[in-house]
Amino acid sequence: MSLKHVIELYEVMDSKHVNGKVVKEYLHNVNPSADVMVKTITVDNASTDFIKVVVKGKNGKSSGGSAPTLGVIGRLGGIGARPEMTGFVSDGDGALACMAGAAKTLDMALKGDQLEGDIIFATHICPAAPILPHEPVPFMNSPVDMSVMNEHEVDPEMDAILSIDTTKGNSVCNHKGFAITPTVKEGYILKISDDLLHVYTQTAGISPVILPITTQDITPYGNGLFHINSILQPAVATTSPVVGVAITTESTVAGCATGATHVTDVENVVRFSLEVAKIYGANRCSFYDEEQFARIEQLYGSMNHLQTKGNEMNIHG
Repeated sequence: MSLKHVIELYEVMDSKHVNGKVVKEYLHNVNPSADVMVKTITVDNASTDFIKVVVKGKNGKSSGGSAPTLGVIGRLGGIGARPEMTGFVSDGDGALACMAGAAKTLDMALKGDQLEGDIIFATHICPAAPILPHEPVPFMNSPVDMSVMNEHEVDPEMDAILSIDTTKGNSVCNHKGFAITPTVKEGYILKISDDLLHVYTQTAGISPVILPITTQDITPYGNGLFHINSILQPAVATTSPVVGVAITTESTVAGCATGATHVTDVENVVRFSLEVAKIYGANRCSFYDEEQFARIEQLYGSMNHLQTKGNEMNIHG
């Protein structure tokens, strides 16, 4: 159970003065040997702290082993929208779930329950992010460009990625809890992983809930196309398979709304992510069918042009 870490980190993050160093100190209090890196990026007098936590596995690649590495990315614009909004915003749930997952995994390792493969947790901490107009409700923006976020959060060592993002500001997934997306890899939206569906039913205790996604959603930000949110933006920066883990609500809730975090839903996402990590590192969980992917590329060619901003020359020329 990771509820303790979710609640404690919520209290840590619900502050005007929180930064990456404060979160790092919390993680070191959980496990003094925690491998935590913090890097501050400043653009036009606005900044955010990227934080990355590497939890080594018994047979992880960082120790010379062969077990695959799972990446868990907390995707968001910011955990706060000060001064416009007071307090922790709904959009911060991705960072909260990611760091609570890191804390729980570090605590497990300290107690002797080290997982087989490495896990890399990555997100960013910004208590004063801007608000961006969007339909049907406003988005949280970020002090840095999406390409900068991908540069610091998508690690080449990640063999598969779970991208956790608050996804409440829509009218297509009316479920309180969390949902998962089909697997996205190199411009293709692939079949939903049966292994991940099983983990969902095991951890959530209900039938799987799937977030519908479109081709627009898996293209990079900044191309003028509508995106449900940034949940699948990591997929534009890697050849590894990416699955979105969406924290959802029945009602439409703005990313900049405060008082909208449901800690039990966040805890469900943490447990889901860690159960995936357990079996993924042990080679008992597949995000996609390799033979099917090879076949679809053989039949229809590469779709990795969807990982780019497209042919702007033809549009404007």
